Amino acid sequence: MDAPVLRNDVYRRPLATALDRLAVGAGWRVVDVGAGAGDVAVALAEIVGRNGRVYAVDSDPVARDETARAASAHSQVLAITQRAEDLRLPEPVDLAFCRFLLLHVTDPVAVLGRMAEAVRAGGWVVAQEPVTSAGRVDGRPLSMPDARDPDVGALLPALVRRAGLVLEDAWAEAPAGAGPGPVASYLEGLTGVDPGNDPIVLPPLVTVLARRAVAGP
Repeated sequence: MDAPVLRNDVYRRPLATALDRLAVGAGWRVVDVGAGAGDVAVALAEIVGRNGRVYAVDSDPVARDETARAASAHSQVLAITQRAEDLRLPEPVDLAFCRFLLLHVTDPVAVLGRMAEAVRAGGWVVAQEPVTSAGRVDGRPLSMPDARDPDVGALLPALVRRAGLVLEDAWAEAPAGAGPGPVASYLEGLTGVDPGNDPIVLPPLVTVLARRAVAGP
């Protein structure tokens, strides 16, 4: 995936790998749940093209407005204010996606269940969540005390099964670096602390590819 908006995203490779595995392309209908400022939604819009549709859903109306501004050149993006637990769309989609969402919600299985209901039979649910404590700065583990479950990624394959989805694949990737660069800048933005020249392994991001089962005859 060559979406320019993701070139400075340190976690762009797990996203690109997932979208490539699914062969996401022109005409797809997708929803980005917990869209934030809309960077992923805009990248998806560039992939699905004018004949596709991207629903960018976030519970924060400020995030909705930021997404609308970021996607102003993409008429196929519809920004919606909605809680993930209340996800409802005007049509079934081919792909429901979330990243860094489930670590903040009360009931990840319920959210995954709503995402499953949003896709067509045989459609895809892709979730990407961290194992925060597996990250390291100068060998020391990271923490994210404000998250409800900062290590939810470690449970993600089991959670999608509990949500009634068919787990097709799962893997983890972790960006790493030392000294100035995008990894250090990302960590500083996340923690407010400049890591200097310390070696960094960011939290591994667990990706799951799961399908909504097709009903039998």
